[in-house]
Amino acid sequence: MAKLNWGMIGGGEGSQIGPAHRLGALADGHFNLVAGALDHRADVGRDYAQRLGVAADRAYGDWEEMLAGEKNRPDRCDLVTVATPNSTHFQITKAFLEAGFNVLCEKPMTVTVEEGEEIVRIAARTGKICAVNYCYSAYPMVRQARAMVRNGDIGKVRLVVTNFSHGHHGDATDADNPRVRWRYDPAMAGVSGQFADCGIHALHMASFICDDEVEKLSADFASTIASRQLEDDAMVNFRMSKGTVGRLWTSSVAIGRQHGFDIQVFGETGGFRWASEQPNQLIYTPVGGRTQIIEKGEGGLYDDATRLSRVAIAHPEGFPLAVANIYCDLADAIRGEHRDGLPTAPSGLRSMAAVHTAVASAKAGGAWMDARPPMFR
Repeated sequence: MAKLNWGMIGGGEGSQIGPAHRLGALADGHFNLVAGALDHRADVGRDYAQRLGVAADRAYGDWEEMLAGEKNRPDRCDLVTVATPNSTHFQITKAFLEAGFNVLCEKPMTVTVEEGEEIVRIAARTGKICAVNYCYSAYPMVRQARAMVRNGDIGKVRLVVTNFSHGHHGDATDADNPRVRWRYDPAMAGVSGQFADCGIHALHMASFICDDEVEKLSADFASTIASRQLEDDAMVNFRMSKGTVGRLWTSSVAIGRQHGFDIQVFGETGGFRWASEQPNQLIYTPVGGRTQIIEKGEGGLYDDATRLSRVAIAHPEGFPLAVANIYCDLADAIRGEHRDGLPTAPSGLRSMAAVHTAVASAKAGGAWMDARPPMFR
């Protein structure tokens, strides 16, 4: 099957997320990197794109130049990835969707709920895919967990507890580091810092695994480093539409935690835990039974977990190949094969609605508020 043409905006040399996208998109032979506007510095971006193998006439200085250059090409991009600062996601994603491109946007998809609703409408109107990079949901054992919930292996879900907490922004002397500072600057990050950065991964994961949606929430935010305008720690309680109780903690000042993203789901007949630092394993306990370790790559897994595993049992695949699984699902979707696990624009919209609701709740002393976007109420 012919490879698909792929272009990237942002994610230039030295970026945190760029390499994961390039490794992921190219891992399984579905895509070729043919175009890019990789840096806000035009000459730097053009040079880096060419060093990655992009032809000189498709190494662009900015996204507008890329849009103009690609939209009328017979070999134009089948997919464009947007990996730029949060405040630019809406404008770029909107422009490329309206020009008939499929888009994978980094999270958060937008910085306002109204923008998110517009993206959902544009994707529906154009028939183009707008995916959001909730890549943790593409780990094989996360797909296994979701399938277990859907197939009733733990009964009705009662409680979900999740957190995404690290300590890498806990040094107040490093607060002016540009790679850190923008995350707490409303002009760049929007209305929320840590919750919009990491917490929405945990919230999306809860919805994804439980096959349910957040209906209302109550939040408490804190800025533990005085120079920060936005929160670096948050606690969010939530309720889901099927009655599940949810607890979420997210922090960037939890010194000693490296990449503390994990989720526990407790049902009527069993429970399980998954952690990003041990992504090959799902720890499962049936009610009244012994705790078991379900391993990626072993026999008897559900189809989605098996499909997205590449190497034999006990061999780790890791974060770039979780991103690769998003690109696998995108390639299938572009070619006309629906993939149920692909996070799309409605997921991005629900996340942004939850962010704004959490901000409002925190300001109101933790008041419970409706977390659904208006178009889904």
